[in-house]
Amino acid sequence: MKFLDDLRNLDRNNIGGWPVSVKLFFCAMLFVVILLAGWYFKVSDQQDEMKTLQTQEESLKQEFTQKQAKAVNLEPLKAQLEEMKDMLRQMLRQLPSKTEMPELLVDISQTALSAGLGIDLFQPGPEIPKEFYAEKPITLRMVGTYHQFGTFISGVASLPRVVILTMHDVSLRPERAPVKGQDLVPGGMLVLEGTVKTYRYLEDEETGESSKTKPAPRKGGK
Repeated sequence: MKFLDDLRNLDRNNIGGWPVSVKLFFCAMLFVVILLAGWYFKVSDQQDEMKTLQTQEESLKQEFTQKQAKAVNLEPLKAQLEEMKDMLRQMLRQLPSKTEMPELLVDISQTALSAGLGIDLFQPGPEIPKEFYAEKPITLRMVGTYHQFGTFISGVASLPRVVILTMHDVSLRPERAPVKGQDLVPGGMLVLEGTVKTYRYLEDEETGESSKTKPAPRKGGK
C-alpha cells in the first residue's frame, strides 16, 4: 500500500516534506496520546473523587432518614413520657403525705408491739427527697418469733394508707446461736436488725410544680 510505503521511506530530517496522509496519521496518534494522558492524570482522579462523594452521599442520606424518623417520633414520645410521669404521680399520691408520716411511724411501731415483737431500737432518720417522693430510713432492732414477724408484716400491709417497707442491710438471725451441729429450735427467738425505708409522696410545693402554674408577680405589687 502507498501509505505503508510512505511510512517506510520517511526522511526524519525532512519532516516538512512528509506526505499529508502521514502527517495526519501522526497528528491523530498525538491527539489520542494526549487524550489518554489527560484521562489518566485528570479524569481518573475525578472518578475516584466522585465515587467517594457518592459514598458520602449515601451515608448522609441514611443519617438524614434516621434523624427524620426520630424527629417525627419526638413529640409523641415526649407526650408519652409526660403521661407516664402523670401516672407515676398518681400512684405516688397513694403513699402517705407529709402530715401523715409521723402518725404512720407510730402505727408501724404499734403494729410491731401488737404482734408481740420486742423493739430494742426504732430510730427514724432524716428524709431523703427524690424527684417525686421522699425516703424515710428507719434503723431498727426487733426480737420475736418467725410467726410474730409474719403477723407484723401482715399488720403493716393492712394499714389504711399504702405502706412500702424495703429492706437495706437487714439481717435475721437467731437471738442465741444454737449448739454446734444442732438445728434452730422451732419457735425460737429471732433478731431482725438493720435499716428499712418507708416512702411518702412530695407535695406540689415541695417539688416546685406549683411555682410552674402560679403567675409571675407584677412589678410594683400591682
